[in-house]
This record gives sequence, structure tokens and C-alpha cells, in this order.
Amino acid sequence: MRAKWMGPAAPVAPVVPAGLGLRLGLGLLLGLGLVAGCGTERVPVVPVAVKAPVKVARCVLKFPDVRAGDAARARLQRDISRYVRGRPGRVVYGVQDLVSGVQFGKGEHDHDMITASGAKVDILAALLLQRSGGLDEGERDLAARMIKESDNSAADALWSRVGGGEALSGFYRRVGLRETTPGPSKYWGGTKTSPADRIRLLKALIKGGKGLSAADRRLVLGLMEQVQKDQAWGVSAAARPGDRVALKNGWTPRPFIHNTWAVTSYGRVTGPGRDLLLSVQTDQQPGEGTGIQT
Repeated sequence: MRAKWMGPAAPVAPVVPAGLGLRLGLGLLLGLGLVAGCGTERVPVVPVAVKAPVKVARCVLKFPDVRAGDAARARLQRDISRYVRGRPGRVVYGVQDLVSGVQFGKGEHDHDMITASGAKVDILAALLLQRSGGLDEGERDLAARMIKESDNSAADALWSRVGGGEALSGFYRRVGLRETTPGPSKYWGGTKTSPADRIRLLKALIKGGKGLSAADRRLVLGLMEQVQKDQAWGVSAAARPGDRVALKNGWTPRPFIHNTWAVTSYGRVTGPGRDLLLSVQTDQQPGEGTGIQT
């Protein structure tokens, strides 16, 4: 008996064990997702008769080396501690990288260090929190002089307008600065703070959520990026070419503390792959220049 040819057989679906089909589907989706996420070049559409060149997207998946990161962090902390031990006076500091989440410090919760002109950022932020409609033209001019030039007369005027130490105490409670105390009476420069609180203030200016509008925060950080060059020392030393720096420094003689100086610097350094918040405070320095060098 001759077999009769019936044409090509219809494709038969393979038998997939229960549960394997779901895993295969997820695997295919994951593979497609990786290709779509890693490939940046589009395959050209060409007529069927033309053989198109095959372009393979190069995909590199990066994983953090936790062990190497821990070792580098420990080495950095040892180097800094060794340097600080060789410096005169008292030196405390705090650092946090918003990109990696790494943070560390030494004495970062010491809150008996005066910030001097570093408190001028506090004055402006507290005033902005009071002014829902923004600052008037005269106040904006005073704010620019106070931050960019560290003008003390402008700070006196805005300290008075904001309501002095009592108003600043309310501002600190609202923003969550538990380790900062305003200076007595009219002496805003006597404000005491900690490196940890300086970093908290920077985070409030960057991330918001404390009642400060986006426009208010841009104003403060923008002025901190325009500090005049002769006052832009300090944490700006951490900047690489092309990085952006927003900072405020403070420096004042302490005639009643053995004729020493208090010198402080805090701010933000941003660039490719990092967003550093830094605060360094010193006191009992033999001179202004020594504190600045530290």
C-alpha cells in the first residue's frame, strides 16, 4: 500500500513541564529587558534581499565591590585621623556622599563649636521660611551681600528682621537641627552647631521637605555657589575640575579663649558620580591661616 503525501505537517508545540513554562517566559522577558536596557543602537530596517550588518550592543553590568569599598573607606578614615592628630587645636568633621550613601566623621556631634559667619545661611533660610511671598528687593540685596561677601552689616539687618535668636530656635526645631543653638542677643556669630547639623541643613536645602520651597532652596544654594573667590577656601579643596561647589565659611578671633581662632567650612561638592556634603569645624587655632589650612 503506497503512503499518500498530505503536505507539510503543522508544527507541534513542545510539551513543557508544569512550572517550567513560567520560568522560561520570565527568562525570555529578563533577557529581552537586558538587551533593551543595554543596547543603544537601533538595527536599521532594510529590504529583505539586502544583507544588513549585524550590530551587537555591548552591555556591561557593574556591581559594587563591597570588600574593596570597605577597605578604601577604612584607609581614608585612617589617613584623615592621622592628619587631624597632627594639627593644632580641635578639629571635628562630618562627610556624607548622597550618591553612594557613605558617611563618616570624627566628633561630628560635638555641638559646642561656634560657626561664626556660617550662621548666615541659617539666617537667610529662616527668613525665607517666614516669607511665603518671597523676599523684597532690599532683602534680596542684603541676602546676596551676606552670603557672597559675608557682609556682617547685612547679617545684622536680616537677623533683626527674622526675629533674632528666638526665631532661629523655632527654625532649628522645624528643620530638625537638634545640635544647633543660636547666638545670644544680637550676636548671631556665637551660634553653636555640629558638623552633623551642618550636613542636615545642607540636605534640607537640597532635598526640601522642611517647609522651604524649591525657589527658596535654589536661592540659598545659588548664593552659596557665588561666594567671592578670596572666601571660597575650605571644603572646596575636595572639588575636581568641572565640579560645582556651594559653601559658606566662618572665621573669628576668640580673644577670651587664649587669643585663638575658630575657623569653619561646610558645603556641597557635586560632580560625576558623587554628591558630597562636607563640614569641618575648628577652634583653639593659633591663627586664622592655620585654621584655613586645616
